[in-house]
Amino acid sequence: MVACPLGVRAEEDDVRNLPQSGDDDPAAFTNLPNLRLPTIGGKQFWTDHCWRNGWRIQQNAMTGHWRLLDPGNIRFAWGTRAACEAELAACQPAAVQDHVEHVVLVHGLFRSAGSMQQLGEFLEEDQRRRIVCFEYASTRGSIGEHAAALRAVVEGLPSDVPLSFVGHSMGNIVIRHAVGDWEAASDEQVLTRVRAVVMLGPPNQGAAIARQLAKVEAYGWIAGKGGLELGPQWDALEPKLAVPQCPVGIIAGRLPDGFANPLVGEVGDFVVSVEETRLPGKAVLEVNQLHSLLMDDATVQRAVKGFLERQQFPKE
Repeated sequence: MVACPLGVRAEEDDVRNLPQSGDDDPAAFTNLPNLRLPTIGGKQFWTDHCWRNGWRIQQNAMTGHWRLLDPGNIRFAWGTRAACEAELAACQPAAVQDHVEHVVLVHGLFRSAGSMQQLGEFLEEDQRRRIVCFEYASTRGSIGEHAAALRAVVEGLPSDVPLSFVGHSMGNIVIRHAVGDWEAASDEQVLTRVRAVVMLGPPNQGAAIARQLAKVEAYGWIAGKGGLELGPQWDALEPKLAVPQCPVGIIAGRLPDGFANPLVGEVGDFVVSVEETRLPGKAVLEVNQLHSLLMDDATVQRAVKGFLERQQFPKE
């Protein structure tokens, strides 16, 4: 992932150089001049809606305009989605038809796709699977909106390849919402291809820490609609979430006695309790690790890989 002053400047230019009128006109963002500058890839301002061979079409969560990034996060086009799709078709005419399993990694609240990069590299190193790191503006939208973007990315992948998902924290709730949407639409074309879901620190019962923090008004402004849905709005969200019918492996952090977070109230990873991670009938592997470091833990990475390969956690 490219991170440099030019990258930051390109992110700022995307907003500063937008037309000042005609925002409701589809042509307003067409044919905007583009310099192929590096960007920082998104990080709470952009959400992926299309992924093809590492190229991504993203929408800005604040302005609504679109851009096309190459695998190195260089901006190749921006403006309307149609303009970005046309440039993508010129640069990448079709998705790679390699028929290997595609594993979609979904980061958590306040994080970015970069937080899943090390795990993705570990899972991809034997070339038995392709990794899709889904970037979404987690603090700027509802979980349903994030799930809609995830569905768009998945539905744009090759239509006959096996699929698996690995989520961290709120990313798992986005996955469950997407699965619920596919089930509501009876979309067997997607559902029958999902081989496994691995959840890292998932707040599957809502999050006590979010309920506590939401008592402070600033929390909703900082964490956004999705952060509130994990806390005081959980009861309205939960009916929209599915328990995936494929094999599901849950990895929960359990810190030693004396390391409890009073905002969580129970033993866990300092953010999500072990009990909050559980789903009926689904395997739970407990590890001694903090919530924010689960995806980078070597034991966790091996467990994820083992579950993807055998639909059960390896015995060590």
